[in-house]
Amino acid sequence: MANQDAAFGMKPIRMIGGAPYTGGQSRYRIAANYGTSIFQGDMVAQVTGGTVEVHADGGTVPIVGVFNGCMYTDPTTSEQVFSNFYPASTNASDIIAFIIDDPSVVFEIQCNAAFPIADLFGNFDIVYTTAGSTSTGISGAELNVADGGTGTTLSVKVIDISEDPENSDVSADATNVLCVIQNHVFGVKGAGLA
Repeated sequence: MANQDAAFGMKPIRMIGGAPYTGGQSRYRIAANYGTSIFQGDMVAQVTGGTVEVHADGGTVPIVGVFNGCMYTDPTTSEQVFSNFYPASTNASDIIAFIIDDPSVVFEIQCNAAFPIADLFGNFDIVYTTAGSTSTGISGAELNVADGGTGTTLSVKVIDISEDPENSDVSADATNVLCVIQNHVFGVKGAGLA
């Protein structure tokens, strides 16, 4: 059966060890006028100046966590805004990002191709196959199956195939997998299996 092809970035599912994910997140800052949109489900990386930015596909900077929304004062209306995504180049000095930053969170992500079971426990990068949605605020990031390897600077470590019956066919494009952030600012997980 074909998998549903609808990228959504990184979605928290549970904790390592099977405990439920309870919604924990921390506050981080985004610099005023940062020029790239960040969508719910995008990974973010630390940058100089004490702020976070979207993690670029192929990036090797340690990842802080997964963006889950933001708040800021609208520069036009002076009203407080809560949003699933950060609109690029927002001219506000009080932009707060809500980041799922616990390195023990297990996420679900869609792959950009079929995912062979033999690649479980490998490390992978992400790719922005489609842009995030400004209407829903949801990311378009996917796991890049072709980037699999052992490198510890790769973004995520895949630990299982999704149990979602509509996206668990490993022989078809757009398989969903479960993963943890590999290159995390609070601790690198280790080399992946080749």
